[in-house]
Amino acid sequence: MKKFDKDRLALGLAAPVLAVVAALIVTSLVILAAGDAPFHAFSVMADYGSKSDSQVWIINKAVPYYLSALAVAIGFRMNLFNIGVDGQYRIAAFFAAVVGGALTLPGFLQIPLVILVAMLVGALWAGIAGLLKTTRGVSEVISTIMLNSIAASVIGYFLAEARFGEREDNLLHTPTLPASSHFFTLPTTPDPIEGFIVVAVLAGLGYWFLLGRTRFGFDLRAVGRSESAAQASGVSVKRMVVTSMLLSGAVAGLVGMPTLLGVSYNYGNDFPAGLGFTGIAIALLGRNHPVGMALGALLWGFLERTGSQLEFEGYAQEIVGVIQGVIVLCVVVAYELVRRYGLKSQQRKVGAELAAQARRTEDAEVSA
Repeated sequence: MKKFDKDRLALGLAAPVLAVVAALIVTSLVILAAGDAPFHAFSVMADYGSKSDSQVWIINKAVPYYLSALAVAIGFRMNLFNIGVDGQYRIAAFFAAVVGGALTLPGFLQIPLVILVAMLVGALWAGIAGLLKTTRGVSEVISTIMLNSIAASVIGYFLAEARFGEREDNLLHTPTLPASSHFFTLPTTPDPIEGFIVVAVLAGLGYWFLLGRTRFGFDLRAVGRSESAAQASGVSVKRMVVTSMLLSGAVAGLVGMPTLLGVSYNYGNDFPAGLGFTGIAIALLGRNHPVGMALGALLWGFLERTGSQLEFEGYAQEIVGVIQGVIVLCVVVAYELVRRYGLKSQQRKVGAELAAQARRTEDAEVSA
């Protein structure tokens, strides 16, 4: 292995190690400041998180988190901040539930149809922000945040009893999906793993292949690094912006499917919210890499699962949120520090090589 490859590997390992160490130190200080024992807290989390039922819970929880992170990462790769994944997956799940509840087809038709509707609605909702950016110069941050609120209002309007909603006690929800819409599960003990993990894996592979092994992915990353350079090389920046937002929205449409097809079987006013913002944190945590985001999603699920146990041990319920924030902050800072160190190290090496080459040239001229 060349020395350059060894240095690159060392820097790649240094960033996550530095982030983990820093996160443990800062978290321990926070727990100490609250008057609690940090090592006992870590022991409780490790013991409870290693139980078989906790592991199944963590995996099931990580699936929508991972899909949300993938949706965010598509935009991140070209410097687009899709803050609207939350609204995109919710309105996508709502209309998918309406369509699915109105039909009774065989499972091999019903399930793909529901998923396709969700992806189309999510893509169209995100595409609005892409069009506003390319035609009117509206920042995608502002438009996607506003579209989150609009999505919530649209859902609230159509979820009324006089339209698509049905009342059950204090809950309003869409008609229940037929049994043919129920997604399969993996037979694990003590609880089954939701089969939508297969879709999440396929989505991760598609993300890796599309962005890392195709001309489209190269163009997308080129626009993210320098719009002017990409434009000069013949890439249509506006088209890439709209396309990436459509793809991001389509993946966002998958976020609510594990719940809709595997848990609730309808969309109600108790449908999970906030998964889009969690996806932003996990995308940052995983550095937009499919494997890194998978590990980040599992870590997030682990913290949520074990955080409930910490409350029984007398720790403050906010400690999990503090840990999550500290981890993301430490990862961002650690990677930036390592990046700057690597850049300076590379500059020093280039300078040394140029100086050595200049000396060799001078020696050759003197000897001549």
